[in-house]
Amino acid sequence: MPRYRLDIEYDGGPFRGFQAQDNLPTVQGAIEEAVLRFCGERLRLHAAGRTDTGVHATHQVIHLDLTRDWKADVVRDALNAHLVPAPISVLRVVVAPADFHARFSARGRRYLYRVLDRKPPPAIEKGRVFWVRTPLDAIAMAAAAKRLLGTHDFTTFRDLACQAKSPIKTLDLATVERIGEEVHCRFAARSFLHRQVRSMVGALVEVGSGRWTEDDVATALQARDRRACAPVAPSHGLYLSGVEYPDFEAHS
Repeated sequence: MPRYRLDIEYDGGPFRGFQAQDNLPTVQGAIEEAVLRFCGERLRLHAAGRTDTGVHATHQVIHLDLTRDWKADVVRDALNAHLVPAPISVLRVVVAPADFHARFSARGRRYLYRVLDRKPPPAIEKGRVFWVRTPLDAIAMAAAAKRLLGTHDFTTFRDLACQAKSPIKTLDLATVERIGEEVHCRFAARSFLHRQVRSMVGALVEVGSGRWTEDDVATALQARDRRACAPVAPSHGLYLSGVEYPDFEAHS
């Protein structure tokens, strides 16, 4: 039974997250239905990460096993045909080793968060950026982001419903830069807590607006208390932008 690795992208707006749920539209459910239409097989696929409602992906990785030995390009093109009109695209399909696992083989994950800070609201990018009406100080945000780097107890930035066994994570990358009218926040780690990125971005936006200082971010982190968290940034500005494997260089 061949195992296939799929690299995909999707607009999370129409979906109730990635993970399949009964009677609700999800990314996983849409792909599994496309597989059923393509080859008649009912299966459960596995993903590098389960994005929340409204979260997008420019580079998500999944794997699935099929009974028949299909050519990789046939799988890609057939699934894309059956996914229409869902905003999901299969970018690449390769035959993977039998021991490859989209989640457990991953060595790192990258996220991008987009903030649009201007007075006029977004039209074309509505639902794809976090709109902030006042200008943000991206330089101050970048300095504050550095206070989050390294291994810490991230309880403050952990959703109360998070099921991770430990709040301790190692943040390998935390950068902020201005790109035109947007402020881009990028993060990388082996794994993240539930809503950790959105919680950290919420704190950085407070810094950018002048309501917090970088010391306030460090104090919130050290508090190890969810009540010390700033307002959590909305889901629609967040993108899973890369997944790293031992033999694969992440896209971002």
